[in-house]
Amino acid sequence: MSDDAFTPLVTAEWLTTHAGDSDLVLLDVRVSLTESGPAGAVDAYRGGHIPGAVFADLPNVLCDAGQPIAFALPSPEAFCTAMGRLGVGDDTRVVLYDDRRLVPGGAISSLWAARAWWMLRWVGFDRAALLDGGYQAWLDAGLPTCGGEEHNPARVLSPQPRPHLVADSSEVRAALAHVDVTLLDSLDADHFAGNTGMYARRGHIPGAVNQPFIDLYDATGRFRPAGELAAMHTGLPAGRIITYCGAGIAASASAFAMTLAGLPDVAVYTGSLQEWTADAANPMELGGATTGC
Repeated sequence: MSDDAFTPLVTAEWLTTHAGDSDLVLLDVRVSLTESGPAGAVDAYRGGHIPGAVFADLPNVLCDAGQPIAFALPSPEAFCTAMGRLGVGDDTRVVLYDDRRLVPGGAISSLWAARAWWMLRWVGFDRAALLDGGYQAWLDAGLPTCGGEEHNPARVLSPQPRPHLVADSSEVRAALAHVDVTLLDSLDADHFAGNTGMYARRGHIPGAVNQPFIDLYDATGRFRPAGELAAMHTGLPAGRIITYCGAGIAASASAFAMTLAGLPDVAVYTGSLQEWTADAANPMELGGATTGC
């Protein structure tokens, strides 16, 4: 499989053609937020998944579950070790998928997979793609599934970290005083304005612009074409962009979309509002309509 045949976003049809490639690793990154928690995601995987897919436990294995915030970044070395156990190595390629969730007016997918994709880029691995539309796109195409568990031989993934692809709270604080850095809030307009909230304090980080992640998708839960994604972000000032949301998941989908659109300097604040709002010294702002891009 040549490099020019592999893009950051692939279709179910593409995957059927390349599923037998010896260097291709397929990861199921479904996450359950119900009371069943991780067991719900594993059970869903065991109940049906794309043939050849290995289950990747994002919150408990690929992230540092020992930290006080959800989806905390591990060290690059720990992440590469975990990916290596799933069969990802220096010479492999990866396709990641999760499931589709219905939302008012449409559907979304690939949030969890986008976070894993961004973490792979963070450790220097570029040969990864998302399955557009996720598991549901595979089902919609009438393609076969299988049950049980699958495993890959362990491989070695060498970390070559790119720290500029993630931001921490200190960089976000510094960005408040720098007009050449844009903070982009990926949550919906009500969360942005503070009308609703799930974290210690409502609202948004001062100066942030709002581009709800649900706008990145069409009605079927697939990403909009790259040209449309680029047009959505043409109003952003030139310079560095830091995306955030509640726990760095929707923000990763936004960062993925901006990468598709060709924006060159995008980072994800992985701690996002769960971390930011817990520190009373960090300012929050209420009000404001969706400013968009």
